[in-house]
Amino acid sequence: MSVCGCFVTSWRCLVVLSLRLLFLVPAGVPVQSGDTSPFNRVMDNLTVRQGDIVLLKCAIDNQMMRTAWLNRSTILFAGRDKWTLDERVSLQTYNNREYTIKINNVQVQDEGLYTCAVQTNLNPRTTNVHLIVQVPPTIMNISSDVSVNEGANVSIVCLATGKPEPVVTWRHLSPIAQGFLSEEEYLEIPAITKQSAGVYECSASNEVSTDIKKVQVIVNFPPYISDAKNLGVAVGQKGILRCEAIAVPTAAFEWYIEERRIFNGLNGIQIQNKGSLSMLTFFNVSEEDYGNYTCMASNKLGNVTTSLILYGECTNHNYPLLDMQIVIRDLGAAQDGKSSGTGIQASAYLLMILCVQLLLKF
Repeated sequence: MSVCGCFVTSWRCLVVLSLRLLFLVPAGVPVQSGDTSPFNRVMDNLTVRQGDIVLLKCAIDNQMMRTAWLNRSTILFAGRDKWTLDERVSLQTYNNREYTIKINNVQVQDEGLYTCAVQTNLNPRTTNVHLIVQVPPTIMNISSDVSVNEGANVSIVCLATGKPEPVVTWRHLSPIAQGFLSEEEYLEIPAITKQSAGVYECSASNEVSTDIKKVQVIVNFPPYISDAKNLGVAVGQKGILRCEAIAVPTAAFEWYIEERRIFNGLNGIQIQNKGSLSMLTFFNVSEEDYGNYTCMASNKLGNVTTSLILYGECTNHNYPLLDMQIVIRDLGAAQDGKSSGTGIQASAYLLMILCVQLLLKF
C-alpha cells in the first residue's frame, strides 16, 4: 500500500507493480525464430481523421495473467478496469482472444504510441501501434474584400491550418484571367489593372479535404466610352441616342445640346440611366431636335465626353439616306442676312426638293 497510496486497493497495487516490472522489458521485442506469436511486435501506423472512432485491437490467449492498454506512460485500462478519466475511451472487447479499446471523437492530442501489454506465465509480451490523427484544413485568416484604385499594389493573404500541412492555392475566378496564380499564402498583385478585378479564391488542401474561401477585389477606374453612335431619324418618329460608359464606381451621366444641359422631361425628351448605359429618348422627333449632342460620364476619378449627332433621314424603297444635319449646316450658312430660324426652314425646304428630285430619278 505504501507504493500506491491509501486510496488504491491492494490488488490494484499489485497490477501497477506488475506493469512496472512488465515495462522493464523493451517494447516491441523482436519475435524469436520460429515464433508465430502475434505479440512482441510493432504494428503498422494507424491513420485516422479527427472526429473519427478508432478501435485499438490486441490479440491475447488463454495463457495471459494480466493485460493493460497504455498511451505512452498513462494506463488507460488494466484488464476490465478503466483507469483513465477520459469519457471518450471505453472497453470494446475483452475475451480469451481479443482485447480491444475504443476511442470516440479522436483528437490531435490522442496521437502517439499505444501499447497493449500482456503478462503470461512465461514472459511479458507487448504490441505497439502508433496512432496518427489527420486534421482537415481550415482557413483561419483571409483578407477582407478590398477596394483600390487602378495602378495600386495589392497584397492579400490566406492562412490555413491542418494535418498534414495544407497546400494553399490562389485562383482568379475570371473568364479573361489565367486562373491559377500562386501556391503561396500571400498573393501580391503589383500595379493592378481593371482586368485584374474580380473574385480571388483561396483553397487549402491536404489528404483529408479542402477548405475554400473567397476575396473580392474591386478596382476603381475613371469612365471610358464603350459605345456611342450617331442616329438618323425621320421627323415624327421615335429616336434614341445611346451612350455607354464603363467605370468603377458606376458613372453618372449628363446630356448637353451644344453647351446647354438637357434635363429629364424637357421638351418631351426623356433621360434613362441603367447601370453603364444612358439613353436620350425623343418620342416625336422634330426638326428642332436635330443637332449635335454631348454625353458626359463621370465618377470620382474623372470624366469623359463624346459627341453624337441626331440627324434627319429621307427614305423610300431603300434609297440612300440624306444627312439633314449636314444639309442644314451647309445650306443654312448660305442664307446671307437671314435669321437662324429662317435658315433652318429654307434648309428643310431645299432638303425636301432634293428628296423629290431623287425620287423622280427612279
